[in-house]
Amino acid sequence: MLRAAYDPGAVEAGCDEAGRGCLAGPVYAAAVILPPDYAHPLLNDSKKLTARQRDALRKDIERDAVAYGVAAVSAQGIDRMNILHASIHAMHKALDKLSVRPQHIIVDGNRFKPYGQVPHHCIVKGDGLYQSIAAASVLAKTYRDEFIGYMHRKFPQYGWDRNKAYPTAAHYEALRQYGPTVYHRQSFKLQPDLTLF
Repeated sequence: MLRAAYDPGAVEAGCDEAGRGCLAGPVYAAAVILPPDYAHPLLNDSKKLTARQRDALRKDIERDAVAYGVAAVSAQGIDRMNILHASIHAMHKALDKLSVRPQHIIVDGNRFKPYGQVPHHCIVKGDGLYQSIAAASVLAKTYRDEFIGYMHRKFPQYGWDRNKAYPTAAHYEALRQYGPTVYHRQSFKLQPDLTLF
């Protein structure tokens, strides 16, 4: 059972990102403020849900949330500022889009930079503990998957509809055959380490 809030007395936004470990595409982030008494039977860490469940949840979250924001940083932005800073920047951009200013922020993971004067707490595996972070994980994941679908239609040879741009053997093989696209993160290792015996 997910917890309603870290600070029940505050207007609290949950933040999460999707796509940090991918070889290509933007990193997405979302920020969500849920009603204090919110409950949804499906709401959980997005990685524990099917694509169909995530898509259904996204509609419910967008309808029911007090406020939500979704933002992304491109592959070029990731290369320029590194993936950690890009992920935090995407979260800040998502927070900027909230129509209601939060009084407290909870973030999935262990790294964040202060967002103005708003107090925050980092929570490892927070997407499996707090409703607002779980909701943010669903939005970040579904918006990113939509963009991956767009990338796949432009470059189907990389199998992004299956590997979602993560570093799979098939993705590495396509990189070896065709080289990187404009969506690949040049600062990432685009070929696997080969162990020589």
